[in-house]
Amino acid sequence: MTDTAQQDDQLDTRKGGRMALLAEFWSYFSENRGAVIGMWFFVFIIMVAILADVIAPHDAIHQYRDALRMPPGWQEGGQWRFLLGTDAVGRDILSRLIYGARFSLFIGCVVVSISLVSGIFLGLAAGFFKGWVETGIMRTMDVILAFPSLLLALVLVAVLGPGLTNAMIAIALIQQPHYVRLTRAAVMGELSKDYVTAAKVTGVRTPRLMFNTVLPNCMAPLVVQAALSFSTAILDAAALGFLGMGAQPPTPEWGTMLAESREFIQSAWWMVTFPGVAILLTVLAINLMGDGLRDALDPKLRRS
Repeated sequence: MTDTAQQDDQLDTRKGGRMALLAEFWSYFSENRGAVIGMWFFVFIIMVAILADVIAPHDAIHQYRDALRMPPGWQEGGQWRFLLGTDAVGRDILSRLIYGARFSLFIGCVVVSISLVSGIFLGLAAGFFKGWVETGIMRTMDVILAFPSLLLALVLVAVLGPGLTNAMIAIALIQQPHYVRLTRAAVMGELSKDYVTAAKVTGVRTPRLMFNTVLPNCMAPLVVQAALSFSTAILDAAALGFLGMGAQPPTPEWGTMLAESREFIQSAWWMVTFPGVAILLTVLAINLMGDGLRDALDPKLRRS
């Protein structure tokens, strides 16, 4: 057999192994009906965010001065061109919700990416390098966790200045300790295993041992944590927006929409209800999907 044929066989074997792992993962994941429903709803939100420019019936910040606080189309006094009604300055609520999905997903992606990457680096350092490195990193994480997360985020945004970018930085910082602790715990569990000992004996250098040998075997809990932190990031950003410290008007962010409509809770219920329902359903879908990922990736939780 030629070298090319052997390489083709090895490539086919790897592809077959990956497909088998993917099929096994889907088999366990699909057993959780809530996780599957949450996944499809999350996919729907992603498509809405991507196609916002196409499917939104109006511009998100355009003000219709002849349609201030107009009720939903099916209610008396409403118009079907504003299906979910308008806000206090005549902006279409449905269009703002559609564009708000884009902002919420962007916030989740940025926050999770920053906190995950930095948390992995710090967790690996704490797991591999004992002494003052581990002590300094873990005590710093303990100090961050000692503060209520929303209060610490408020303080950070107050120092950095209100705005969506600073809000994302603050949320990423308060989520980072969870990734650091998870990574360190997973690394310490892997360091005692035979394959790590064998790699050390063969002279594998520390950076390669950290990122190529140990880290891939620590990713399962981190993936689950990332999925659950995605929903937490959306909630925290909405809370900061509601308090006036996150995205600023006229940005169509769901928390900011709630903040702008809180004085009309009794007189214009649709202005508060629809952004709140959007946050509720999106966070619930992500949490359900995260539970399914945990069940599928953790062998101890798999159903027999």
